[in-house]
Amino acid sequence: MLKLLVLCAKNQWRSPTAEQLYRKDVRCEVRSAGVSQQARRRVSAKDLAWAELVLVMEKNHRAKLQRLFPLEAQEVEIQVLDIPDDYQYMNPELIDMLRDHIESLLSD
Repeated sequence: MLKLLVLCAKNQWRSPTAEQLYRKDVRCEVRSAGVSQQARRRVSAKDLAWAELVLVMEKNHRAKLQRLFPLEAQEVEIQVLDIPDDYQYMNPELIDMLRDHIESLLSD
């Protein structure tokens, strides 16, 4: 089972939506967090050690993650989904975009 860590800035809309979508999926275990100081749940070194694949919503999230955890970020695959911060929690368009991106990764 793939250990999937999904990150956005504040862990408010995008990453919690992804976590909710895949919480009961038998193909993966999923966690969400944020890279910002203001995140509801901030990403930790333990999260990165746990994860096999990290999905970030924007390129700047990957850059911030690499600055915060330079060693840990080298040890895990990080993919950028390119999903802008334009959608609230469980927005149908956000759900469609997350599924489009994540399903292709889970079916590999």
